[in-house]
Amino acid sequence: MIDQRFDSTVTTTCGYCGVGCRLEAHTRDGRVVAISPALDGPANEGHTCLKGRFAHQFGRHRQRLTTPLIREGDGFREATWDEALRRIVSELERVKSAHGPDAIAGLASSRATNEDCFAMQRLMRAAIGTNNIDNCSRVCHSPTSYAMRRSLGMSGATGSFADIDHADAAIIIGANPTEAHPVAGARIKQAALRGMKLVTIDPRRIELADYGVLHLSPRAGTNAAVMLGLQHVVARDGFVDHDFVDRRTEGYDELAELIAQYTPDEVQRITGVPAADIEAAAHIYAEAGEACVIWGLGVTEHKYGSEVVRLICNLALMTGKVGRPGSALLPMRGQNNVQGSSDVGALPDTYSGYRRVGDEEVARSFEAKWGVPLSREKGYTIPQMLDAAVDGQLKAMYIFGEDPAQTDPDTHHVVAALESLDFLVCQDIFQTETTKYADVILPAATFLEKEGTFINAERRIQLVEPVVAPPGEARTDLEILTTVSRALGHEMGYTCAEDVMDEIAALTPDFAGVTYERLGRSGLQWPVAPDGTDAPILYEEEFTLPGGKARFAPLPYLPPGSEASDEFPLVLVTGRRLMHYNAGTMTRRTANLDLFPSDVLEIHPDDAERLWISDGDLVSVRSPVGRIEIEAQVTDSIERGHVFTAFHFPEVRTNVLIGQSADVNTSCPEYKVMAVDVRPVQEEPSRMPALAAGD
Repeated sequence: MIDQRFDSTVTTTCGYCGVGCRLEAHTRDGRVVAISPALDGPANEGHTCLKGRFAHQFGRHRQRLTTPLIREGDGFREATWDEALRRIVSELERVKSAHGPDAIAGLASSRATNEDCFAMQRLMRAAIGTNNIDNCSRVCHSPTSYAMRRSLGMSGATGSFADIDHADAAIIIGANPTEAHPVAGARIKQAALRGMKLVTIDPRRIELADYGVLHLSPRAGTNAAVMLGLQHVVARDGFVDHDFVDRRTEGYDELAELIAQYTPDEVQRITGVPAADIEAAAHIYAEAGEACVIWGLGVTEHKYGSEVVRLICNLALMTGKVGRPGSALLPMRGQNNVQGSSDVGALPDTYSGYRRVGDEEVARSFEAKWGVPLSREKGYTIPQMLDAAVDGQLKAMYIFGEDPAQTDPDTHHVVAALESLDFLVCQDIFQTETTKYADVILPAATFLEKEGTFINAERRIQLVEPVVAPPGEARTDLEILTTVSRALGHEMGYTCAEDVMDEIAALTPDFAGVTYERLGRSGLQWPVAPDGTDAPILYEEEFTLPGGKARFAPLPYLPPGSEASDEFPLVLVTGRRLMHYNAGTMTRRTANLDLFPSDVLEIHPDDAERLWISDGDLVSVRSPVGRIEIEAQVTDSIERGHVFTAFHFPEVRTNVLIGQSADVNTSCPEYKVMAVDVRPVQEEPSRMPALAAGD
């Protein structure tokens, strides 16, 4: 039955977090006026959060970019598309001619579709001639991808959110689903209320701790010791599934030798978690018939984040809890398409399906399809791009749908890099902290104004449908990217997003059977066989590493890159808030801002009393690299010795505080551990150097 209140209703996929809720978007007079959850959405099953359901007004906000802008003096002027394209082409060709293609780099958007991101990496590789392409998974879940590929074979969750419903127990470590992934968080709550034994591990007492049977609060940066302690108890108390280990894994003997050192008492010394709680958590997981491990950025955004993910895989492999219903490894991906942007090849070292750019057979298949020679050399990661810009080696960037001047660490360094460029193109829906340094700004479309696909945290490829048209002269990202590529002399030949997915499927074995028709309303979980059969559960029979066996990783605990000291006695942990999303570009332009208008610094009552800080005080937060001012909130939800805030508000500029420490394997920044000094503002003179004009 047609609802007479609306002109149309379109089913699409949410553009906020990685849960991948299916939505019904209702329009009237060419505007989105309401959104409701799709009852048959496989990830949300008729539910959605306050962002997905209510935070859609940004699409027609007065600050939307609706025409191209070109820098003129200290500001910008409106320009035609032809003028903007001529400027982009002339500048990129000038840089390429003078310095070579590797003096140019691109940054793809994990808010955009798979088709957009595939076109972006093709633009850089085929039209420019460089592998300098990356996406924001670099600064969030690249450690997950790295670790799971090396331990198990594939870069994705081993199961589905549905596994939570069938689990007897679950461990959540370094994730806060009720804030960052609310629909998945509600699913976990429901499972716990039905009797699933839930263990939460986090320096903050997250909401889900109230639904669990045990909460562990380790010192920030000691996740590895916690995981090694759990494995010690599993081995000590006879819970190793030796049949599974012998048949389907390799390297266990080396791991057994390592974990013997991590007794509960030793782990208590390192982490502050009582030895008895380590033992109890290990027993809850090991004794469960089926159990999941769920993690987020509180695991990955550390100096040894990728190693902790490998240790998580160790725990599942020791107990045989992988490859069957109810026993899944579930990384909670942050942005709506942070999984897909990497899956389709917006990375400096791999094409779609995580196949190396140096693999001759793979590279030749892309050369044959695209009709151009391709580089076999790895490109720059995002941190390498910024360093190269400061050093004068990188001269131009094309940043598409990302805001590194707000979201990336060490903001002063990011700003210095952007100011060092000869030429910067930004393609976005609003002006951002990053567009302040652009030479050309292109107006793009929101997720409600385009077609394509997203891939959620459970590897589910789902359709995105246009609900309304972009405003003014704004264009879809795919149209912009193909137009720029054509102007640079490389015709991609796509007429619509479906053409791009057909090419992805033709070039990528894991997507071989993907078609829009097969995706339908429920989507498919890759890998998808040529006949359309998908894979809700991975590794039921064998792992996808050479020889078909998973690999244990005997990795010791090593201290974080930043630790409390006399000068910086507290440890800052950052994260997300329920009402907002990532850089806040969208949610701060909706009524959600009324619900949470500015951020606060959470501090434990004991620390607040010692520092003469009262609830609501304006405080100075200083790290070795920067200083901010923010209102304090005194709460016992944060552990003593720690403080917490988010990064949704550009006026707070949290990432000014974050230094250069990063994951040892992937360069993912260590956002979750930063030693700071906190005190009332009147007692702390400003020590932060002045920022560049316009920042």
